[in-house]
Amino acid sequence: MTVRVNMGAGPGNEPALIDLEELLATRLLVQGNSGSGKSHLLRRLLEQSAGQVQQVVVDPEGDFVTLAERYGHVVIEAAEAHEKDIGRLAARVREHRASVVLSLEGLEAEGQMRCAAAFLSALFDAPRDHWYPALVVVDEAQLFAPAGGGEVAEEVRRASLSAMTNLMCRGRKRGLAGVIATQRLAKLAKNVAAEASNFLMGRTFLDIDMARAADLLGMERRQAEQIRDLARGTFLALGPAICRRPLTVAIGPVETQARSMSPKLLPLPNAPAGDLQGLLFAPGPELPPPPPRPEPKPLASDALLEQLAAAVPSVAPAMPAKSTAEGEAIVAAVLEALASDPDSGGRSAAVLYQDFTIRCRMAGLAPAPFDLPAFTRRLSMARAGIFSEADGSWAPALAAADGLPDDMLGPFLLLARAAREQQPCPSDEAIAASYGTASLGRVRRLLSYIESRELIVTRVDLSGKRSIAIPRLGWTTAAA
Repeated sequence: MTVRVNMGAGPGNEPALIDLEELLATRLLVQGNSGSGKSHLLRRLLEQSAGQVQQVVVDPEGDFVTLAERYGHVVIEAAEAHEKDIGRLAARVREHRASVVLSLEGLEAEGQMRCAAAFLSALFDAPRDHWYPALVVVDEAQLFAPAGGGEVAEEVRRASLSAMTNLMCRGRKRGLAGVIATQRLAKLAKNVAAEASNFLMGRTFLDIDMARAADLLGMERRQAEQIRDLARGTFLALGPAICRRPLTVAIGPVETQARSMSPKLLPLPNAPAGDLQGLLFAPGPELPPPPPRPEPKPLASDALLEQLAAAVPSVAPAMPAKSTAEGEAIVAAVLEALASDPDSGGRSAAVLYQDFTIRCRMAGLAPAPFDLPAFTRRLSMARAGIFSEADGSWAPALAAADGLPDDMLGPFLLLARAAREQQPCPSDEAIAASYGTASLGRVRRLLSYIESRELIVTRVDLSGKRSIAIPRLGWTTAAA
């Protein structure tokens, strides 16, 4: 399912669209000085995607709590909740797929970092069955992932930075798509900023920030001056979810407003200076002594937990059941996408299996149709160009390879495909790609091992061309 979010007007007044599904996979970084319109941009993104994807907002100033009345977000006031309850709340957020705003207003900087670290870590550590897609929006991200030490305790800084790094670096496997906004790139930890593939760069004035923004946008340093001239609410956009070349986007209007607004000029009072002096220094009324303060009691979070549970069904709605043919079609499409990814050869089967389960869930197929060993076998088949087990014509080849390890199945099937279709013998590089390696030495040892099992026979003619036969099947490749 393709969902495009309209962020405003692009060049020629054309709609500036963000592919929401691509955004979930590639993350977003928003940068701009105070007053450039970052919060307005995030609010536009949240409003336009509300109802399409779960939203989790980490809000240090309490600006986004107004989304609750219009879009049904549950507001978590961190100042009124126990720290030990924050992780429990985050776990229920993932379980019930509730859209929430974690308001950190009223906490000191160290308390905000401690609370955000506990909340984001609990989102990240949720059980695999709760890895549903979610946008995780963090405003003022430099507060939670600072580039250097500050006045907070080192333990708190490390916990917050670790949680932000997990969100941006490893969150995609768990369905978490980080959307972070910062006033200055120089204040944001590089490991956190570097994981975003989509960028919206607003007005900034410092040379170091303009240079980093230009580098991220793929612009020359002399072109960075235009970042200083951007109007408020206008951003330079780039990324696979937005556009392939930098373009200017004017963010559209929003339906809700922040509780804190930009300052506006108001007329000063007309009272004479003498009257104002009298008002300021007039004696106040005699006030009764304040009543004795009661012993402070811990604020319970049960009511907040009940509100969160009531906001969504007690059990997350099950995905519609897929027929066997529909499930196999989804699995074949996901395996084909993984096999065609040029980076998949350098990743282990366990990492690719996590990616596989998330892609299946996003396509409406949950839980995963098979376990890790079966996935390794199917991935080997996919690397040989066989994406479905329903094709019975490959049964003899699969039976012949029954004694091979699963990771060797791909190279053998690649040879079998070429032999059955009498195509030229695959090169060592092609066999290496199907084996998930770049070492040609490993390929030669692999072929020697398969030949020692009497599954293939290699012939090299006088001109140096190689052909490979599969005696059990009576198939032979053309010489190459």
